[in-house]
Amino acid sequence: MKQRTINILLVITIICISLSAIFVKLSDAPSTVMVMYRMFLACLLISPMIFKHRKAFLEIKMREWIAIVFAGIFLAGHFGLWFESLNHTTVASSTLILALQPAIALVGGLLFFREKVDIRTLFAMGIAFIGVAIVGGGNLGGGSGVLLGNILSFFAVISVVLYLMIGQRNVKSINHWVYSFLVFFISGVTVAIFNLIGGISFTGYSTNDWFVFIMLAIFPTGAHIIFNMLLNYVNTTTVSMSTLGEPIGASILAIILLNEMLTPVEMVGGILIIVGIFYFLRLQGGSKQVILKESESL
Repeated sequence: MKQRTINILLVITIICISLSAIFVKLSDAPSTVMVMYRMFLACLLISPMIFKHRKAFLEIKMREWIAIVFAGIFLAGHFGLWFESLNHTTVASSTLILALQPAIALVGGLLFFREKVDIRTLFAMGIAFIGVAIVGGGNLGGGSGVLLGNILSFFAVISVVLYLMIGQRNVKSINHWVYSFLVFFISGVTVAIFNLIGGISFTGYSTNDWFVFIMLAIFPTGAHIIFNMLLNYVNTTTVSMSTLGEPIGASILAIILLNEMLTPVEMVGGILIIVGIFYFLRLQGGSKQVILKESESL
């Protein structure tokens, strides 16, 4: 895949994931119910592709099945924790914490995949993180509820990085449509079991709630399908770096749909984030980014 195509797909994913926080804010359904239906509806939407690649199920090895199960659990943890964080904090604060994902992915890549880090890459990330700090600097003092929301969001970041790292190790040997379907299904089952244990109802939700469930299944979940495909060509850090655009996209949408206005300082920070992402992606254009080394299974 050409670098230009990779960059275009990464931009599309930024737009899609920016919609996620907005959709969650528009529904009063429990967080875990939103996650459950998002995952199951996503499975339904991609089922035609699964039928086309059905023979790929027979090629999955036992070790890969184990990895898929853990990936599904971590993805469920990510969505559950993050959706719940949005009940306690603002879109800006929550997406700010999510923007820590590249740094955590970078550490994970060094530990598990022995990935090399160019000083220019660190510089690009530094520019973006300065922007993140500026964007979120005025949004972290909103009370004790915000603190809980930020903690939940931080653990959501750890969960999604572990999910992506498992994908980096396994998606090259499994059809990405099949991999996405299985991970989404296991994620949905994981949250469904949680809902059953917690006595959370599966029914009784409004038309607006179901609209949100469907939109979450189409747009943000579509971004995760693209992420799984791109893991054939780039590493976890590159995928995670693209998500630094989410605070900007989500903030713009929050202005339009939730009337959450940005300050001039936040706008300056947003520009730095965009510059950092652009510089990072330009650095990737010098050579095709592939998985550097396969480690032992996680």
